Amino acid sequence: MINKIWCFFILIAIVFGFINGTYEEVNNSIFSSISSTLELVITLFGSMCFWSGIMNIVKNTSFINKIQKILAPIIKILFPDLKKESEVYKDISMNMTSNIIGLGNAATPCGLKAIEGLQGSNSSKNKLSNNMILFILINTASIQLIPTTIISIRMGLGSKNPTGIIVGVWFASIISFLFIVFVCKIYFKFRKEG
Repeated sequence: MINKIWCFFILIAIVFGFINGTYEEVNNSIFSSISSTLELVITLFGSMCFWSGIMNIVKNTSFINKIQKILAPIIKILFPDLKKESEVYKDISMNMTSNIIGLGNAATPCGLKAIEGLQGSNSSKNKLSNNMILFILINTASIQLIPTTIISIRMGLGSKNPTGIIVGVWFASIISFLFIVFVCKIYFKFRKEG
């Protein structure tokens, strides 16, 4: 569907370029946007490779235990029925850590593994459990202390102050996280699982 929408927009731009006599500008903007997109992708690729590598190293060291200890009080409040020794607990910790440092792409594999683990303990396989709903929404809100992907994009686009959005990101992500947790906890009181 998105492909059709983009094709529709491109066709409209070309048609209006012919009608207005600005076809050459439309053509030039297409090629200049291809060049800037390629530069942006290369910038993002380097940043993602670096941080994904760091997360792989963290996952295979004892540092993950330290991260779990730091996140333990929060995870205990959010998911009180999860056992600290479980693999799901570890995957949720890694997912939250990846999101905190702004690596949505590195968080995805851990998030998928966490959902699989949560589905394994789900009593009704055709409905999401409360833990699954909360985890998906928390993952979507993703508190970010270091929004590395956004900073990389801003650097790639030539921003003079790529880190100038950090305070705004903190505020927005913390508020959305707290709001999601609050709404979910209220919803779960009235929802019947299974």
